[in-house]
Amino acid sequence: MTHIIKGANTPVPAGPLRVAVGRGAVPGTPAVDASALLLDAAGRVRGDADLVFHGRPRHPSGAVRHVGVGQGGGQFAEWLELDLPNIEPAVQRVVIAGSCAGGTFGQVPGLYAQAVAYDGTIAAHYEVTDASTETAFVLGEFYRRDGAWKFRAVGQGYDSGLAGLATDFGCGAAAPAASGEPIVTTGVAKTAGPPPVAQPAAPAGPAAPTEAPAVPPPSPSLADARPLPPDATGRPGFSAPPGSSGSSCASGSSGASGWSGPSWSPPYVRSGTGAATLTVDPPFPPGAGPVIVEARVRGKDRLTVRLPGRADEVFDGVLPGRRGRALVQPPRKGGPLRLDVRHDGDWTISVLPLSAARPFGTGTVRGQGPDVLAYTGAAADLRIRVAGRHQGRFRLSCHRGDTLDGLRRPELLHSDSGRIGTAVRISDGPLLLVVDKCHTDWELTALPLSAGAPSADRKSGVHEGRGQKTITLVNPQPGRPALVRYEFRGAEPAYGLEVRTVGRHGDESGWLSGYAHGNRGVSLAFASGAAESTVRVRHSGEWTLRLLPEEEAPLLTGPVEGKGSTVLRYQGPPALMRLRRASAAAGGRLAAWAWNHPSGEPAIIADVGDRPALGPLWVHPGGSVFVAVAASEYTRWRLAPASFDEVPVLGGRAQGTGYGVVRHIGPDTTVSYGSNCGDPRLCQLDENLFPRREVTATSGPYVVSEGILHVRALGDWTIEPHR
Repeated sequence: MTHIIKGANTPVPAGPLRVAVGRGAVPGTPAVDASALLLDAAGRVRGDADLVFHGRPRHPSGAVRHVGVGQGGGQFAEWLELDLPNIEPAVQRVVIAGSCAGGTFGQVPGLYAQAVAYDGTIAAHYEVTDASTETAFVLGEFYRRDGAWKFRAVGQGYDSGLAGLATDFGCGAAAPAASGEPIVTTGVAKTAGPPPVAQPAAPAGPAAPTEAPAVPPPSPSLADARPLPPDATGRPGFSAPPGSSGSSCASGSSGASGWSGPSWSPPYVRSGTGAATLTVDPPFPPGAGPVIVEARVRGKDRLTVRLPGRADEVFDGVLPGRRGRALVQPPRKGGPLRLDVRHDGDWTISVLPLSAARPFGTGTVRGQGPDVLAYTGAAADLRIRVAGRHQGRFRLSCHRGDTLDGLRRPELLHSDSGRIGTAVRISDGPLLLVVDKCHTDWELTALPLSAGAPSADRKSGVHEGRGQKTITLVNPQPGRPALVRYEFRGAEPAYGLEVRTVGRHGDESGWLSGYAHGNRGVSLAFASGAAESTVRVRHSGEWTLRLLPEEEAPLLTGPVEGKGSTVLRYQGPPALMRLRRASAAAGGRLAAWAWNHPSGEPAIIADVGDRPALGPLWVHPGGSVFVAVAASEYTRWRLAPASFDEVPVLGGRAQGTGYGVVRHIGPDTTVSYGSNCGDPRLCQLDENLFPRREVTATSGPYVVSEGILHVRALGDWTIEPHR
């Protein structure tokens, strides 16, 4: 950590920075509002937009933002973000200031400014020790020098408050508005008399920053620290060029590593023995992105790391390489991240930003136990090899989105035991691949996709045959979904026929089956817009597969009745749908799925027994939505929109039968959930009604957040607050 004193300066990395204006959280002390002023060569703002604060949180250039306040661990931290490479050339300095409401800065304990690079390095830390009667304060400034950026600890106070500070930099500040936010305008102050004169509490520094040596960083002091062996894997950090665009697995503006929703934690390292509860500080602001938690241990004893008040576990088991990494979401509303650690021996826990993820582009990467990898390559088939000598669980997930709870998290592979040798398809990077629930050796190899040869049936789109056969389906509109009308003829029982997709390396996954879809009907193909797909037909009789454009799917605008498997198009907002049987015959499965393009991700709406089922129809923002009903050709069904007013609210107890939806209103709540039939699952839905998190992925009791819950059970179920 680079500690500097008042008047000193230090170089900072030429990349995005996160700046915390922090103070002690002592009851009764004045509140402090942080702001950033963008100054030209004359040391003046160019307009109102050059002042960034909580009431105007984003500069038009996008290079300076106010991102919120974190609280916890005895601290407040108000966070600003500076994308130094993208600050306009006309801006020569960025001033970090604070204003004090209801008191003076002499009453503010532990005031400091801290700049953190995206790789987690603390670039500069300045503590204010001489504040007294000031009501506004310039803590520091970032300035250009010889093509690089530096930070100077200014420590300039103003008894005249925000008005005096603003006037110094070319702003006129009127009295605060009723909301408590200052009304700031550029140019001459809107008063009859002359503009207010700044009254600095300390002599002003020179106009141009002077060079002064930085104070060497002090050595950390941890009473319970016990050094562990160095990391033998030599894992470097991951950093993509600033401003690089994201992909289907990372939306929004990019950070230093190509990720939106950046991690806000500087490196946090604690060591100890036995049991302990750790608090990561400074506290996170609201909406902070996920972080990486790394554990290193001595010996082969079991390690358990949990998040207090949450059911999910960070680590639970033996780390085969005495080291592991996991992805963790800090509190969504801001504040400290707390970790409960249990281990019989010595341990070290580190909290790192996403830029510390293990890089993986092409070729092969090997590891032991849980890990977090940053994939930067192109779309590929990912070959997975897992050793079988440990009969433990293995799960590989691909993460997308801005926060961990809101991440699109399809499980690429989940196995409970045994040796694994298979391949799955992944999209273009950057994206995060997370290995967890793993206690053994593994190997991942990214194999680039080949263009493939054109199919002889490109024009007709019709494939006919008899018996088992492997064919290549060609999308009639590459980049868009398509429909497949299928028919299986012959006396073979329904459960004996199926069509399976075939991956590049011969691994297969189910698509159509006689039991779920019947002998004839319509299904969705190329959900993500792929150009081709290899499938293997398994049927002893004759069969036909006919490709159709997506426009042939009827538009779903209200209640609809049908028979057998079909596909409907939907163009409305996220909604609830009720699915029921419309015929007396109950044989075969009846289910409905929502498929979204371009994500290609499905989510089940309902799986119906004898009773109607209510479920969510999720909608990808800006994409196309298809509802695929799967049923035998003899099963009649009815699908109708339902009102959100019909959703029961989780109170003392909620109960039902089969698939259903429940609304939870209020803070995070611990509940008990169970069913008398099958493997009951409970999912938390996001604002688009997509299952953002499987609540029952871990052992109960379970923690649910405010919003919509999707119950997936085939029998009777109950949800009630945990006693």
